[in-house]
Amino acid sequence: MELNSVKEDSGAAVPTPDGSAGEIDVLIAGAGPTGLALAIDLTRRGLRALVVERQRTLSPGARGTGHQPRSLEVYDDLGLLDALLAAGGPYPEIGIWRDGRLAESFLAIDRYEPTPAIPYANILMVPLFRAVELFHDRLRELGGEVRFGTELTTFAQDMDGVTATLRGPDGAHPVRARHLVAADGGRSTVRHALGITMSGPTLEEGAALLADVRIDGLDRDHWHRWILPDKRGFVMLLPLARTDVFQAFVIARDETPDPSEAGARAALARHTHLAPEQIRDVLWTSVYRPRAARADTYRAGRVFLAGDAAHIHSPAGGQGLNTGVQDAYNLGWKLGQVLRHGAPDTLLDTYEAERQPLATRILDTSTRLHRNRNWRRGRDLHQLGIGYRDSTLTRELRPHIPEDAPHAGDRAPDAPCTTPDGSPLRLFDLLRGPHFTLLALGDVDLDPAALPVDPDLVRIVRTGGAAPDLVDAYGHLRDAYGPDPVLYLIRPDGYIAWATPAEDAAAHAVEGLRSFFGEGAIGAVG
Repeated sequence: MELNSVKEDSGAAVPTPDGSAGEIDVLIAGAGPTGLALAIDLTRRGLRALVVERQRTLSPGARGTGHQPRSLEVYDDLGLLDALLAAGGPYPEIGIWRDGRLAESFLAIDRYEPTPAIPYANILMVPLFRAVELFHDRLRELGGEVRFGTELTTFAQDMDGVTATLRGPDGAHPVRARHLVAADGGRSTVRHALGITMSGPTLEEGAALLADVRIDGLDRDHWHRWILPDKRGFVMLLPLARTDVFQAFVIARDETPDPSEAGARAALARHTHLAPEQIRDVLWTSVYRPRAARADTYRAGRVFLAGDAAHIHSPAGGQGLNTGVQDAYNLGWKLGQVLRHGAPDTLLDTYEAERQPLATRILDTSTRLHRNRNWRRGRDLHQLGIGYRDSTLTRELRPHIPEDAPHAGDRAPDAPCTTPDGSPLRLFDLLRGPHFTLLALGDVDLDPAALPVDPDLVRIVRTGGAAPDLVDAYGHLRDAYGPDPVLYLIRPDGYIAWATPAEDAAAHAVEGLRSFFGEGAIGAVG
């Protein structure tokens, strides 16, 4: 069984600045993690995506460092995981300093053992400057492109697409795209141009100094923290995994942050036991002002908002970056189905319907953590419990569902199994790629000969019958999915779309697939 995750025609050329190569499929504003993740997903689907970034380089600064377990599953599918794991590591214990000495330490971010169903059980620390480099490397590997130093200045949409003006080093040029995605950050130019408002809770006023620094004489085994007198603020210095850099966060409520190199060095020396000369290099600085808001709509015609352009979070809990990446993962496969496989445009409406309520919930969580300043972090932040049970794309057809079995709308768990000849094979290995998966567990009425499916579009995985594709040699599939025969239709983003009983499974499979493919494609599957 082939495990290719990239279409043969992926990486198709995007137009030259004058548009001479013709219309592109998706224009993406912003080369942060959201925009790059979307471009990777679209490019591997054979779509022509162009990312434009007004800065001349990828974003500097460690910024968001935490990649949650659900995001690691996304990276596994997108071909990014090995590089991220090699570049990252766990968060160290917090070390509290008092009177110039390390007074106590404790583990604030709980650690868990992986399980067969959850292979990536812990948050991974990778600074943003390194993460976006790896995302960019993956995009280029697939044949995609980012145009740096290029700003989206104007755009207009009609029934068939979007005409945008891009201003770059060689002047201004028009580009024609079928869709535009704004992944251009919290101050999104596209969102403002559309007049889309944002709503959210009010956070207390204030500002913090962020900096990436090299420091002498400070161990890298602790996440160092100093509490300012009278609860006026605190300082944190996080040793960034696989670097010699610390991420500094300084909040002093009676001071105005000074983001200059001298200002950062002075602030760290003033509020810690460190001498100015120990702060060897100040590599990057920024001023952070807390804000929490969510766009009131994620779609305006052929234009979509994603990532920080759609929702802005407190960094507490490490939710913003991860929510943005998963916005891209949700939107990418839907654009693929509409643009390549003739699915109805209404499929794109489910992007907002599915992602906006989750953004609201995650916004509430990060705001609560911001306000109560509780440093403990557990499984509730891993985003593994996110699902779409209430989505219009979800159908649960089983009359009786085992208590411990996943429902339609839930994340599909992993399960280590074997091939019929005994070779190890994970369920995630078979889900990886831009296809849908029909997972037939046990004695299911699903004859592949009666259901001719293009394997590039829909992969059939059987665990029962005379010729199974997957053998539950260790009982992990049974543990994860329950003992009853069932047919699951799993979406390309790893969520269960339909769950049907064994009887008449083939008819239910065809009915379910009609939601995601145009009539031409459906002709090949029923």
